[in-house]
Amino acid sequence: MAQWTSAVGAAQLARLLTSQQDRPAGPGTRRPPAYRALADGVRLLVLEGRVPVAARLPAERELALALSVSRTTVAAAYEALRAEGFLESRRGAGSWTSVPAGNPVPARGLEPLPPEALGSMIDLGCAALPAPEPWLTRAVQGALEELPPYAHTHGDYPAGLPALRAMIAERYTRRGIPTMPEQIMVTTGAMGAIDAICHLFGGRGERIAVESPSYANILQLMREAGARLVPVAMAEGLAGWDMDRWRQVLREAAPRIAYVVADFHNPTGALADEDQRRRLVEAARSAGTVLVADETMTELWLDDDVEMPRPVCGFDPAGSTVITVGSASKAFWAGMRIGWVRAAPDVIRSLVAARAYADLGTPVLEQLAVNWLFSTGGWEQAVELRRAQARDNRDALVAAVRRELPEWEFAVPRGGLTLWVRAGGLSGSRLAEAGERVGVRVPSGPRFGVDGAFEGFVRLPFTVGGAVAEEAATRLAAAARIVESGGTAGGEGPRTFVA
Repeated sequence: MAQWTSAVGAAQLARLLTSQQDRPAGPGTRRPPAYRALADGVRLLVLEGRVPVAARLPAERELALALSVSRTTVAAAYEALRAEGFLESRRGAGSWTSVPAGNPVPARGLEPLPPEALGSMIDLGCAALPAPEPWLTRAVQGALEELPPYAHTHGDYPAGLPALRAMIAERYTRRGIPTMPEQIMVTTGAMGAIDAICHLFGGRGERIAVESPSYANILQLMREAGARLVPVAMAEGLAGWDMDRWRQVLREAAPRIAYVVADFHNPTGALADEDQRRRLVEAARSAGTVLVADETMTELWLDDDVEMPRPVCGFDPAGSTVITVGSASKAFWAGMRIGWVRAAPDVIRSLVAARAYADLGTPVLEQLAVNWLFSTGGWEQAVELRRAQARDNRDALVAAVRRELPEWEFAVPRGGLTLWVRAGGLSGSRLAEAGERVGVRVPSGPRFGVDGAFEGFVRLPFTVGGAVAEEAATRLAAAARIVESGGTAGGEGPRTFVA
């Protein structure tokens, strides 16, 4: 019986390996043998989760042809991986990836570190801040006061609590987008909202157009749903969408869904302007594509003079093209797993009907807490606190990275929670691996792309500030030195950091 559960083709593996380009070796730097470089490349792909554990690898001859190397090189690389515990083989069944005993199975998303690991590791993997107190406590207390009437019901509200649906609809109306409660469904976070939309509109094998780069966890959600991702490159820096590319993809690929983050894009921080929004909605309508607009960052402008454009759905008055997703997770707290969908009433009815076979509904207490925040003005005060914290963290992180790693390039966004950094010609995958060894966890660029794109990038979130930001930059610089030298940590290791 075969021990592998999936397979990676020779052409696909070659693309992933080719994307791992390191800075050219400097004087006196010895390049590893070809087989060693190949083994290291496969090991990195496994450690990052871009090649799953228990995935069957191509036969030696097939991979040698795809990489234009000798079969002996591939055979030696496979043997090295077997010796290190990253490959298992059996005659007649082939070779498949594994992890050495005692190693954690690689995550394919960006899960936060457990709290007990934060003493020795600075976590730059998760773009989420601690709760803005005292507003979390006040919201939960307010929710408990409102709970008794709901406790006398069955507690299942597939579309969401009527009071919260009405409040969310009213907030859209105040933003100039007339909305009825029937156009709102409350979900378990934005991920729950997008998962429901993908299952309704994007069945297995359907094309979904995505920004390139895009939010890593959403990309993985879509892959797991069996979607065929069609990447659309972002314009350089903070310029936002490249509309010529978008029109071409929508016209030629005719994707069923397009997923975009128009407000302080994750990971680049770009803010799409009104003209881009209007043109994208028009192009999606012409192509018959459902445009999913992720608004989870929309309230996180960090500079006072930022003028926010109209929401994407404001350019779709008929409501036939745009589905909007919002959430309390980024603007308030990731532990408050409340999201919502704004769409045409018939779409909401279909999403609610499909929910009977998924999670039935969103927890009542959390819905009451968010409704309390919206109805008392606590939301605005909490979000203002969140903006101030993210602004201070951004400024501290930018200053520290510029000081410790002056060759790294980035544009400073005016909102959101992330900095998209070109890592001075270094491999983002290798930086991530070296970072784990010196006590800083950072996601590499390929997590935010399709088929190995963005190997030269890392994403840094605005989740640490002050002395912690300075220490994070110091550790990143140490990781960069390890990658540049091609060596080991040289005695550098994670230190317990107390701020």
